[in-house]
Amino acid sequence: MPTITIWNEFLHEQADNDCGRLCRQHYPRGIHAYLEKALSPALEDCTIRAVSLDMPENGLPDPVLDTTDVLVWWGHMAHGQVPDDLVDRIQRRIFGGMGLVVLHSGHMSKIFRRMLGTPCTLRWREIGERERVWTCDPAHPIAQGVPETFAIEHTEMYGEPFGIPDDAHVVFMSWYAGGNVFRSGVTLQRGLGRIFYFAPGHETLPIYHHPDVQRVLANSIRWCIPANGVGAAPGCPNERVPSESVK
Repeated sequence: MPTITIWNEFLHEQADNDCGRLCRQHYPRGIHAYLEKALSPALEDCTIRAVSLDMPENGLPDPVLDTTDVLVWWGHMAHGQVPDDLVDRIQRRIFGGMGLVVLHSGHMSKIFRRMLGTPCTLRWREIGERERVWTCDPAHPIAQGVPETFAIEHTEMYGEPFGIPDDAHVVFMSWYAGGNVFRSGVTLQRGLGRIFYFAPGHETLPIYHHPDVQRVLANSIRWCIPANGVGAAPGCPNERVPSESVK
């Protein structure tokens, strides 16, 4: 049974300010706990657990990370608090086949930028405008059951240029009421691990309550599950010449 670990900073939800109050209104126990419950019906054959930055060893001690098949990452205000040695461990695990699903402002997380090797910068605007998500690759497994287009009535705008590598495959593209466009759902491969980035999901808005957003997340997690489990990262073996060379 695949194991899915949903990691969240869990800082906005605990803040004693307007942002914190809005977060708790939509996600009383945190975004990670909400997603754990919301995605369980679509991933009933998986074990799902929710962890956070304030837990021992930042929520990802070896026994947790080493049994994770797909890591879902939500970060925003504490990217710098994630230890570099944890990023190293996650990177090795991805190279060995673990999947990574990065959400919303996680585009600036240490692990996403490490895996992509680019700035991962973008334009943004927070006025609660309308977003229309378009399915650009309906044949992709992540798009199965997702309509050709769906709307999110109030969202934070993320706009191009998006500083990601050219090998990113676009599954979803977003258009915003202010006129901006954005590659809001992209896949990549690093080592043996699959990576998916999905932009919709602001902390003070109920975007993760949207059924089509939930379907995208469940599909992406399932797509990221390694077919043959997670092993050691590929090495550089010394290839010997066989006794009888192939002619």
